[in-house]
Amino acid sequence: MRPVSYSRVADVATAIGVVSTDADSAFLAGGTTQVDLLRIYVEQPGRLVDINDLPLRQIDALPGGGVRIGALARMSDVAQAPLVRTGFPVISQALLLGASPQLRNMASIGGNLMQRVRCGYFRDLAAGCNKRAPGSGCAALHGVNRGHAVLGTSERCIATHPSDLAVALVALDAVVHTESSSGRREFAVDDFFPLPGETPEREHPLHHGELIVEVEVPGNPVAERSLYLKVRDRESYEFALASVAVALSLDDGMIGEVRLALGGVATKPWRARQAERVLIGAPATAERFAEAARQELQPAVSHGMNEFKIELARRSIVRALEMITADDWREQQRTTLGGAA
Repeated sequence: MRPVSYSRVADVATAIGVVSTDADSAFLAGGTTQVDLLRIYVEQPGRLVDINDLPLRQIDALPGGGVRIGALARMSDVAQAPLVRTGFPVISQALLLGASPQLRNMASIGGNLMQRVRCGYFRDLAAGCNKRAPGSGCAALHGVNRGHAVLGTSERCIATHPSDLAVALVALDAVVHTESSSGRREFAVDDFFPLPGETPEREHPLHHGELIVEVEVPGNPVAERSLYLKVRDRESYEFALASVAVALSLDDGMIGEVRLALGGVATKPWRARQAERVLIGAPATAERFAEAARQELQPAVSHGMNEFKIELARRSIVRALEMITADDWREQQRTTLGGAA
């Protein structure tokens, strides 16, 4: 690992000022993946600016039933906050299913959204990776791609987005607030993660020195009936092969409002808008769930080893909808929250 200088700051303005004026610097929060990337030379900043002393750990109720979460709030704290557990269970479950307890105690909300992909070729300096080295090619296209994306891909990148939390936030139309030397900005979280297209190296719209300061989740009664289903190779501490964030309202067996997003199968947290259109105003039946899943996955493209993900995603959507519309969905929710590792 190359030598890295280190400094610690105590206020947002100073943090932004230090990083924005030094192109070779980077913010350091929980460091749960950033330090790994430093060790293998994928990231090589000359200076790390520790922001853990910044006052950005709030979990506050907003008028209208929403919640404001500071960018440095720890995953474990947000997952266990009563406001989140009762009003936004899909967020709590996504966080609890997202990492080991030790990592959740260190990892921050802002850092979770900014984490880099887990593609093995991205982390292998000898392999072609347009995300790490633009123009070098994508070795995953014809390589070991079992864990790669089937939605939102391009000929330049098929890496899946790794965040579970982001999938839940996309389903709930959250807003990311940032601050920089030019002032504050806000982004709809769905717009915060661009498709790879021709520029997979652009993983977010932030400028150098721009800092996530908070995430706002708007109030919506539909969020109270929500869950996060995660399918993975092992029960704990594993990234999703497919995941579903779902929130909906149900009246006499008919679906009212519905929010649906997918993880583990796309190059970004994937809002399943086609499936939503099929479900809104429809009866909560297995046939309707299957049709919604079929239409959402119709544009999916496999690259050999990851072909199974298309069917897995379809089945995961159906299973999540069956769970959330079941009479005992609250009990299933308690089981999920109690058993997450």
